[in-house]
Amino acid sequence: MCFKTEKFMCASISGFSKLSKSKKIDWIVQTYFSNAEDAKRILKQYWNTNEKIQQLHDEFIENTITNYYLPLGIAPNFLINGKIYAIPMAIEESSVVAAASKAAKFWMDRGGFKTKVISTTKIGQVHFMYHGNPDSLKTYFTQIKPQLIEAAKPITKNMVKRGGGILDIELRDKTQDIEGYYQLHASFETLDAMGANFINSCLEQFANTFKNEALTFNVFSAEEKNIQIVMSILSNYVPDCLVRAEVSCKVEDLTEDKTMSAKEFAIKFVQAVNIAEIEPYRAVTHNKGIMNGIDAVVLATGNDFRAIEAGVHAYASKEGKYSSLSHAKIEDGIFSFWMEIPLALGTVGGLTGLHPLVKLSLELLHHPTAKELMQIVAVAGLAQNFAALRSLTTTGIQQGHMKMHLMNILNQFKATDAEKLILTDYFKTNTVTHSAVVEAIEKLRMPINN
Repeated sequence: MCFKTEKFMCASISGFSKLSKSKKIDWIVQTYFSNAEDAKRILKQYWNTNEKIQQLHDEFIENTITNYYLPLGIAPNFLINGKIYAIPMAIEESSVVAAASKAAKFWMDRGGFKTKVISTTKIGQVHFMYHGNPDSLKTYFTQIKPQLIEAAKPITKNMVKRGGGILDIELRDKTQDIEGYYQLHASFETLDAMGANFINSCLEQFANTFKNEALTFNVFSAEEKNIQIVMSILSNYVPDCLVRAEVSCKVEDLTEDKTMSAKEFAIKFVQAVNIAEIEPYRAVTHNKGIMNGIDAVVLATGNDFRAIEAGVHAYASKEGKYSSLSHAKIEDGIFSFWMEIPLALGTVGGLTGLHPLVKLSLELLHHPTAKELMQIVAVAGLAQNFAALRSLTTTGIQQGHMKMHLMNILNQFKATDAEKLILTDYFKTNTVTHSAVVEAIEKLRMPINN
């Protein structure tokens, strides 16, 4: 039963997608908001004044009613393989851009970041059910495999011209896990494209050819000819699309913090990484810090951060236990910190050629290839991790984080420019906590008694 006072919880509508944008908004604000006009005003104030740009944004997804802003910041001074970058980062969390920038400056004076793309292979699978003789299926696959590749040529033609395409197709028996379950496990090279549409199109063609040709394969019985395709889809787990990022220097060159020696800092840092390698509760937060840097650049360059997140966290569990993505050691007086991580990225297709800010971000990065972007993104993650671990093992994470969070609290209380100036100066030498900031604001706003 839906009472009048419960309208916000039980409203439904048919044909919402067919409504105009303005009518969608009218229904939303009238149905779900206590102040319809105020809600409408907030939604509209985020529209782009350029109608063409706004239309472009409207058409990125379905049922668009407004734009959702994230700050786009810049982390400068990244020295990567001898080349200096200013890295764009789109993220809502305070201190991330500052931390990345600080880590970049620190390592610029110590040789910078070294990176290497290990491999760029991407994966897709056709999942199917087959109930029959496994040897007959193997015989069929051996015979049909060249035809699968041939039938996909209209799809792969342009990719092959550029040096990419289908690398291999394997038949995988998964019947130990699910009765009758098999896979066509295909590997691809998609060059500068992330390649989702390309891979999925190839897979669907594989599936059609595989299923249809089975009907005339004489070795199969009548039942065996009835291959059931369950689904054809790329995998976001790409353990063979790997990039390595690392930094290293003499232990004595790690001196920056006055509270401890360079040697003590190096030892504590390695210990912190070792803990993340064996303790999942720590590893999750440790890796989340890495993803702060990675996701921010992935978003800024119009790539799919959910795919990256899924693949990365799966990779962190590849040994059967969730573990740290980064590693550190001290050997012969040299401190080394590194990470190997799967990153399936693209610099063509999708939003990369449509979103004005994405195009600007890619230009800022010197129009990178997909391989170059993999390296830049990995470095952002490693830098973020270094900054976090440096804070954790020295002053503690809250000191720097809360100082960056100060402005958010001040904005929450609608602090004036004059109040912000006074309070930021005050908290240069005082500990930032939410309660301390509130107390300082209230004290500042107290009327002065004559």
